Amino acid sequence: MIVCKFGGTSVASAEQIQKVANIVKSNPARKIVAVSAPGKRSGDDIKVTDLLIDLAHAALQNENIEEKLQTVVNRYKSIADGLQLDDTICDVITEDLRERVQGDTSNEELFIDSLKAAGEDNNAKLIAAYFNSIGMPARYVSPKEGLVVNDLPERTFALPEAYTNLAPLKDTKEIIVFPGFFGYTKAGILRTFDRGGSDITGSILAAAVEAELYENFTDVDCVFSANPKVVNDPVEIKEITYREMRELSYAGFSVFHDEALMPVYKIGVPVNIKNTNNPSAPGTRIVPSRPATGRPVTGISADSGFSTLYVSKYLMNREVGFGRKLLQILEDENISYEHTPSGLDDISVIMRSNQLTPENEARILTRVKNELQADDVQMRHGFSMIVIVGEGMRNNTGLAARAATAISKTGANIEMINQGSSEVSLVFGVLQEYENRILQALYGEFFAQVQA
Repeated sequence: MIVCKFGGTSVASAEQIQKVANIVKSNPARKIVAVSAPGKRSGDDIKVTDLLIDLAHAALQNENIEEKLQTVVNRYKSIADGLQLDDTICDVITEDLRERVQGDTSNEELFIDSLKAAGEDNNAKLIAAYFNSIGMPARYVSPKEGLVVNDLPERTFALPEAYTNLAPLKDTKEIIVFPGFFGYTKAGILRTFDRGGSDITGSILAAAVEAELYENFTDVDCVFSANPKVVNDPVEIKEITYREMRELSYAGFSVFHDEALMPVYKIGVPVNIKNTNNPSAPGTRIVPSRPATGRPVTGISADSGFSTLYVSKYLMNREVGFGRKLLQILEDENISYEHTPSGLDDISVIMRSNQLTPENEARILTRVKNELQADDVQMRHGFSMIVIVGEGMRNNTGLAARAATAISKTGANIEMINQGSSEVSLVFGVLQEYENRILQALYGEFFAQVQA
């Protein structure tokens, strides 16, 4: 059995959904299809998810929501008309949206989640209806039928019983069309996954049914060794390990998000990134292990939006429990951290800036100063993380020196260096204004000669 997931651009229009049907029909092993909400049809278009967020905010502010609701329905209607479906499916979608906007607004986050999830949920219903209309027996399956997730306030993840609940889908005779992006708590509360949520759903399904392959269809032929918007004609990656992909996804590889790897990684289901618009292209395979190549670096990625909490205290290294107390303050504010480079008398805690507000930042600085009796406490913003990744790095000497030399030629200062214990990644913290220049310089250092 093959589980395949189709992203937003792959299901944005009637024409794209027809391509999806042809792909699914071309291989009888493709029995489970996870789908996103309709994405952009062109560069200046608006995703259905964004339309739904706008609708949710209007409902929360007690505005007249009719026009915004109809805008969402019309997007689905244009798809349904293009697929020559009757009005029944649009009636179902309209009724579903009305029920959601009239739902409980006491928890605004959960209310917005419910509206956002309508994008995937209703698209799955529409696609299942289309499959049936062209003689492909299909069945829409709701996440309510088994995708059990945890309760608030932790970020959403599937509970172990979700895999048990979904395992019987492996025996399906029909094509299962399953909406991505969300699940339900044991109490029946809808919760959405973080970014790349439909990737996560597809991965959960692939793991649950122990699929032979998880195909992730998007709008690019493969994963590239660097961002093609920054680097001209980067090398294509034919095969990459879970670990390499996880490291690259962490810092900006948006083709496949890092959290989505965990379910398939645990049981060793390979992943194939493919292009809906060019399905014959081999794509990029993500596998448990791969043969060694002559190239130590597989890919280079970069991501901005990081902040650094810098703490200095004389003889910090002698103070038992200092690091624990510092991280406890962040935990109290529900903030996760990415890196903690340190010296004898100072430590930096790097975190994603979107977790910070003026209020919690002020509380953190005050508590660290007062409770830890720190000599100096600062919160600095505007950092990027540049990550160099490759299984071959472990057996390659001088790689960090080559990277640092390439970065120095851009005029940037390296604010932080961190190498994971697995030795397959090297992370550099830099001011985000240098991000693109550094990415280009590192690509030139590690890939230009290979291409030449």
